[in-house]
Amino acid sequence: MTDAIAVLDFGSQYSQLIARRVREAHVYCELFPWDAPREKVMALQPRGFILSGGPNSVYDASAPALPGYVLESGLPVLGICYGMQLLAHALGGRVAPSLQREYGEARLEVEDCELWPDATAHLQSPITVWMSHGDRIEALPPGFKVIARTAHSPIAGMADPLRRLYAIQFHPEVNHTQHGREIIAHFVHAICRCRASWTPANIIEESVQKIRDQVGRRPVICGLSGGVDSSVAATLVHKAVGDQLTCVFVNTGLLRKGEPEQVVETFEREQGMRLIAVDASEEFLEVLSGVTDPEEKRRRIGEKFIRVFEAVVREHRIGSRDWGARVGEPALEGGGQGAGVGSQKSRVEIGTAFADDRPLLCQGTLYPDVIESRGPERQAAAKIKTHHNVGGLPQDMQFELLEPLRYLFKDEVRAIGAALGLPDAIVWRQPFPGPGLAVRVLGEVTWARLERLRAADAILQEELHRADLMRATSQAFAVLLPVRTVGVMGDGRTYSEVIAIRAVTTDDFMTADWARIPFDVLARISNRIVNEVSGINRVVYDITTKPPATIEWE
Repeated sequence: MTDAIAVLDFGSQYSQLIARRVREAHVYCELFPWDAPREKVMALQPRGFILSGGPNSVYDASAPALPGYVLESGLPVLGICYGMQLLAHALGGRVAPSLQREYGEARLEVEDCELWPDATAHLQSPITVWMSHGDRIEALPPGFKVIARTAHSPIAGMADPLRRLYAIQFHPEVNHTQHGREIIAHFVHAICRCRASWTPANIIEESVQKIRDQVGRRPVICGLSGGVDSSVAATLVHKAVGDQLTCVFVNTGLLRKGEPEQVVETFEREQGMRLIAVDASEEFLEVLSGVTDPEEKRRRIGEKFIRVFEAVVREHRIGSRDWGARVGEPALEGGGQGAGVGSQKSRVEIGTAFADDRPLLCQGTLYPDVIESRGPERQAAAKIKTHHNVGGLPQDMQFELLEPLRYLFKDEVRAIGAALGLPDAIVWRQPFPGPGLAVRVLGEVTWARLERLRAADAILQEELHRADLMRATSQAFAVLLPVRTVGVMGDGRTYSEVIAIRAVTTDDFMTADWARIPFDVLARISNRIVNEVSGINRVVYDITTKPPATIEWE
């Protein structure tokens, strides 16, 4: 087993970023709720602990507490933000409301300490760090010394080297903090003595074993969209269980131009997976009729996905007796009238093998989905929005979930996809929301408005490709706004809808900056959209960062 770090989550929106930074240092880690059972956390055999930030005040009666086993273990500990205050509070220090709260950038003065890379030689004090706190340490616990300070936090860092306890008020995990990655890497390597052994090959090996353990001999059905997440998830599952996997591609009518054809071509013909293609466009449009609230759109789309999947399983008799498998009947392959793919196995082989339990539903759920939807393991965090594959699933669905990517970040997923041999066109495809264009058509979703957005988005993608800017932007897309503006075309008045262009740069999708697309490229995009897309007479460009905005508009 590789060396590991346990990250205890006290409810910060940045908790998974801590895990990401540890993994970037090629050290395995797992994120646990702060109140997870001791046995579950210590089963990881961690070489150290990191305590996350959180929204609470440590002196409140209901505030999350420091688990006793953390200090009893004698292992190194790094407390971040709330984690720092928690250490101070538990060990006899004093925490109180700050005279001046600190949110955003701050200038940090550091003192010599083994926590800093190269004993502060690499850190040119002061450094810029990211703060997000309303409380501060006012008295050190016995045995600690001050290792950092800001104008409003005289104790912005503290350390007890003898017990290998370290704490910092700022967030090293976010991009805004200078040398943040190096501080975390130095902690896990130099202080916790972890080896750099967490690699894509190890991730694949462990994922394959976990998939096999969960699946057993049951069938797996995967909703394949063609995006990197579902593609890597499907490829991992296929590597683990082979023909036990059946991929289902649902054309919701909410996809981008040309995507339905591309998915079938790539996975049916090139990758050789068992694929059933279903056109459910009318069903999705029907459940979205008259709906304008984005949360309700996500909820209805999530439920419809499951209902479509259940219908496909019944129709094609995938799996157990409960789903209508008949011993001795020929397997029904493909998308209806014999148009499927895969080997011609009989239901004796398939039906009897999976007669015990319901099928598993494989999804490409990632960490950011869980963070923003406040998944069941993230109840301490605030919900930002419901992702259709996390919070939008119906309670009575007839599947057990299989989520091989649930605790991975996008960069890890891309690295795994490349290691599995998926083509660059899939591995480097930009993120696309599970609910599709329904959340980029603000207001009511109609076929005419979808077609309008599809055409505008295709122009955006074409021009970014032409300017060689697709890799320079982490995510770029068009949004159709539910407003009309006055324009003039051919000496006549128009009153048409507005397209907003959103393009961001990010390496973690937790924070993002707007992309500095050259003005001449933006001009070509705007000119083409207004001239080529009927019903659009204005194009605007979104220059808002995340936070305060999210990447998607809804």
